[in-house]
Amino acid sequence: MSGVGSLTALGYLLTLESPARFRSGRDVGAYLGLVPRRRESGDRAPELRISKAGDKTLRRLLVGASHYILGPFGPDTDLRRWGLGLAGRGGQTAKKRAVVATARKLAVLLLALWRSGSIYEPQRASRQSARSVGACA
Repeated sequence: MSGVGSLTALGYLLTLESPARFRSGRDVGAYLGLVPRRRESGDRAPELRISKAGDKTLRRLLVGASHYILGPFGPDTDLRRWGLGLAGRGGQTAKKRAVVATARKLAVLLLALWRSGSIYEPQRASRQSARSVGACA
């Protein structure tokens, strides 16, 4: 997978130890501290920073991989398109939020690939939409 080097992959495998530890892929984001903190009271649910729970080094490696994927030299993938779409929504911290969200999605994607043993397809969604358009024509 472009953007995920051997150091990031090794850190991911050694930190998570086994894909069976997590019931769903969404649990990985929380385990690594890549989800927003919660401080709800009454009818207020403010958006806070990430929780920063879990392994600091792996979180840093995933965020670095996410920076590469969203940066100027990142390959054209579905993950990059999704992240750039988030960054383009505007706001003062849109790019930072997109980087962390892409890192979380990358962690979930790596777990899914690890569980299934399948090979990463960088443009899977665009291929599926092309097939469905071809089937309709």
